[in-house]
Amino acid sequence: MSVVELKYESSHVEVNIPDSNLYAVLNPDDLPGIKDPLQEVKDAIKNPIGSVPLKEMARGKKNIVILASDISRPSPSHILIPPIVAELREAGVSYDNITVVFGLGYHRKHTEEEKKKLVGEKVYSKVKCIDHDINDCVYMGTTTRGTPVEVFRPVAGADLVIATGNLEFHYKAGYSGGDKALFPGVCSKRSIEANHIMMIRPGTMPGKADGNPMREDIEEAGRIANVSFIVNAVLNSYKEIVKVVAGNPIKAHREGAKYIDRMYKRNIKEKVDIVVASCGGFPKDINLYQAQKGLENASYAVKDGGSIILLAECREGLGEATFEEWMLKAGSPHDPVEWIQKEFKLGAHKAAVICMVLERVKVYLVSSLDKNLVKDIFFIPAESAQDALNTALQEYGERAKVLVLPYANSTLPYVEQ
Repeated sequence: MSVVELKYESSHVEVNIPDSNLYAVLNPDDLPGIKDPLQEVKDAIKNPIGSVPLKEMARGKKNIVILASDISRPSPSHILIPPIVAELREAGVSYDNITVVFGLGYHRKHTEEEKKKLVGEKVYSKVKCIDHDINDCVYMGTTTRGTPVEVFRPVAGADLVIATGNLEFHYKAGYSGGDKALFPGVCSKRSIEANHIMMIRPGTMPGKADGNPMREDIEEAGRIANVSFIVNAVLNSYKEIVKVVAGNPIKAHREGAKYIDRMYKRNIKEKVDIVVASCGGFPKDINLYQAQKGLENASYAVKDGGSIILLAECREGLGEATFEEWMLKAGSPHDPVEWIQKEFKLGAHKAAVICMVLERVKVYLVSSLDKNLVKDIFFIPAESAQDALNTALQEYGERAKVLVLPYANSTLPYVEQ
């Protein structure tokens, strides 16, 4: 018998798994943070991937925009942006010709103090720093998948666009970073919704860029809107920089993605009957909206008709009003999947992707939620992970294979092709 310790809320639980059933325990493998992050950024900019140097690219330009993540993202803009500005200055660009634009997507505006915190006081005092306005976007073209590319006016009018951000798995677009800073970061509501609806198409999944229709649509939009250079940080789970990549928006992005794969993608030879998945404890399991990441990752390791045992305390309930509304009004898991195709709503999209998993497998939920609520949203309430595992083992028999994800929110099981 193997005893596996899993984080749950601010503590942990133990699960006993017969050795004959235990297929694997998959953990992330964080790379160490680099000692001099600022120098890492400078080196990346000086040695771009698949691109001419930024200094050469910037010469003679009169209107340069640097795209930055908003305050809800972990991107270390205060480390990434100062060396970019310094490089532009060396190319002869004046401070007056540089604008930092924060990509808000659907998110709220920043306070001036938040802007200063994001880019650092020196950059904030020298260059214009503005928020994206979702209602002030201009049409620049349409992707081959029919997505209108409507971009924030100051970005659309720039003669050089530099995108910054951090690289991590994205549950449907493959990875964050790259052209995602522009699309959907600084686009219109219509553009954001047209791209997001692709999340239900085949091929959209974490850890896949090439052949992922959502990511490919984002990158086509980036070419239409003339994103020319990226500077992306790869972070470990402690939010330390382990690598910075710069240069061509696609080639540099793919190089950075290799580091994410090395830390968080775990190859397996086959899908299993049962996956036991902990989101990683508080705050990763603070609500079901956040726990969706762990459920999504676990779904790539389980057979059709199999079971996922999800440990997520959900002390703050379902976590988002529109998500909760759609989960509760659905008569079956298929309803939100159908509804999202007719009308995209932010928040509701998480209901659709969760229900895509629930259509395919059973999901036992170990949480503090009311049992009747758990049943109403198509999960199976479980008193403990051990109880759920015992039930699942009885169902699938003595040859059932069990895979464990102690940090499911950041670990992606990947079946070798």
